[in-house]
Amino acid sequence: MYTAIAEELNLGWSQVKSTIELLDADNTVPFIARYRKEATGSLDEEQIRAIQERIRYLRNLEERRQAILKSIEEQGKLTPELEAALQAADRLQTLEDLYLPYKPKRRTRATMAREKGLEPLAQLILAQEILSGEPLEYAQSFVDPEKGVEDAEAALAGARDICAETISDDARVRQTVRERTLARGFLTSEARDPDNCKEYEIYKQFSEPVKTIPPHRILAINRGERENFLRAAIEAPEAELVLEIEKLYVTQPRSIFTGELKKAAADAYHRLIAPAIEREIRNQLTERADEHAIRIFAQNLRALLMQPPLRGKVILGIDPGFRTGCKIAAIDRTGKYLEGGTIYPHEPQRRWREAVETISEFIADYQIDIIAIGNGTASRETEKLAAEVIAECGRPVQYVIVSEAGASVYSASPVARKEFPDLEASLRGNISIARRLLDPLSELVKIDPKSIGVGLYQHDVDQIHLAESLDQVVESCVNSVGVDLNTASVSLLQYVSGVNGRVAENIVRCREERGKFTTREELKAVKGLGENAFVQAAGFLRLPESERFFDRTAVHPESYAAAERLLQELGLAVAQVQENGRLVSQRLKQSGRTLAELAGVCGCGAETLQDIIASLEKPNRDPRDEMPRPILRSDVLTIEDLSEGMVLKGTVRNVVDFGAFVDIGVKEDGLVHLSRMAKKFVKHPLDIVKVGDVIEVKVITIDRERHRIGLSMVLD
Repeated sequence: MYTAIAEELNLGWSQVKSTIELLDADNTVPFIARYRKEATGSLDEEQIRAIQERIRYLRNLEERRQAILKSIEEQGKLTPELEAALQAADRLQTLEDLYLPYKPKRRTRATMAREKGLEPLAQLILAQEILSGEPLEYAQSFVDPEKGVEDAEAALAGARDICAETISDDARVRQTVRERTLARGFLTSEARDPDNCKEYEIYKQFSEPVKTIPPHRILAINRGERENFLRAAIEAPEAELVLEIEKLYVTQPRSIFTGELKKAAADAYHRLIAPAIEREIRNQLTERADEHAIRIFAQNLRALLMQPPLRGKVILGIDPGFRTGCKIAAIDRTGKYLEGGTIYPHEPQRRWREAVETISEFIADYQIDIIAIGNGTASRETEKLAAEVIAECGRPVQYVIVSEAGASVYSASPVARKEFPDLEASLRGNISIARRLLDPLSELVKIDPKSIGVGLYQHDVDQIHLAESLDQVVESCVNSVGVDLNTASVSLLQYVSGVNGRVAENIVRCREERGKFTTREELKAVKGLGENAFVQAAGFLRLPESERFFDRTAVHPESYAAAERLLQELGLAVAQVQENGRLVSQRLKQSGRTLAELAGVCGCGAETLQDIIASLEKPNRDPRDEMPRPILRSDVLTIEDLSEGMVLKGTVRNVVDFGAFVDIGVKEDGLVHLSRMAKKFVKHPLDIVKVGDVIEVKVITIDRERHRIGLSMVLD
């Protein structure tokens, strides 16, 4: 297995072996990628997950192979040739094709024909050895009214059923039909009711080659079919495929049974093979589309979670609405809830002036820095309100539109009820809107990733696979950033390597009962957190206020001795490094010693030593700080303010296969189509932009009636 995976992923055999051994020992992917670089040859998370996925597939393959071998052997039908073919199979589909003739079947037409004693006649047809006479003459001897064989024609029909099943069970036939259908077939769709198919207009009479149809069209057709607007099918070159089957089976054209065999071949294709292959290919297409959609969703989610936090800001969150009013909530620089309320500036109450005064009071009382406005109903109307308040308040306040996707899910969740038991759900959601600006990652981990709203067709794909993939993204982001052990919520802690939900709750309980953690070592007192979990988690849990300098950094406790020895070798005290981390690299350069040389002295690998140096240089490094900041505004635009040719800055809100949706400060997000992203050919939008990117765009089309804005990233 190691060799196969290494060749497939273009990795070293020892890298694959070590990685699988680490995974089998219950080490998490983030931990392996960060703290076991010597063992893996510095593989990243993506490479490790690829190995994890392949070993899981190959082990399932082997498990299935052994089950099939056992089943056939118990039937007394396992030949050396068949065993060799099964052992050589490297795909589950190949295994299942080989197993098909031996697989226990429900009662079929062929089964009933065999019960009527027609197997010998079927063998005569398949053997094609009889060159003279008439098929009906030979079939006559199989007539048996008591068994339900009324005449010679009925006998031949039953024998053809047996032949058809034999042909259908042939792995060669299945593979031939599968390959030709994949290469030359079309996915087609048509409207069930052409007059009631508006949402699926382009699919009401649609056809595209199976081998080239893009994933988003597959998912759209699947949804249309599921909602009963469309009929979908795989169209294959039927006549050509039947001829291919005949070539495999008709070995003696002069046989009197050639006609019967050809009838059986056609029947096998139309009745047994084609429907099965169609189901198989539809499933393959769906799996491919699911994988693609999940991958896009995962990339969008990663970009969203890694948005830079606006630290040290007092924020007023506004959850806009018409009839029920706008909920407002102020949070301090740590995310602590200060005060909330409801204002009614819009229809039907239109208490605009009162709303302006209320927000102004909040700004004055709490020294508000930023107003965070949810992007739902009444968002842009509320934006006008914020702009007016800012113009009048005499304080440098700005506002920003924040995605409120998932806020309502959070507001009704057990997590929210536990955090704010005395607040109504609408206020909880509003606090979430404000907090996700202060620290997006810490807040968004409390929400089911599927509810965050950065995917396409997320409700149509395999939900188990989606959940698993998104959880991996969250885990990766949390561990990439690191977590403050003394402030992190249960929701955040449970994504730390080695920590599950129960242990996360125990960490928080321990913190509440004993007070703040002062060292990483104190984690060992947490109930349920054993030695292995401690090793997995410790490096990702930080203590920014600890007296032990290394506890503030990403240096793992198992490497503290190596870090201390490094400082000794460079003639540096911890206090000096605390003051100026760049001294480590400077002294290393001055020493003229290589990393490998120093690593040997320090008792660790060169990769680990490199990471130690990086951690000491920037003990509080947050990878999110390198991301573009959200656009803060103080004025407001409407679609009426736009004109073609106008160049604006905007924030990428979502990336899909055909382009990117960009918030340019008006109610409607504009679309940058894939063809407008660059002067050169762009294969996929994610090659150019990601969620959260701040980009310059030019307005190229404005459809005020349909509220659609076309944008271009090509400015000249």
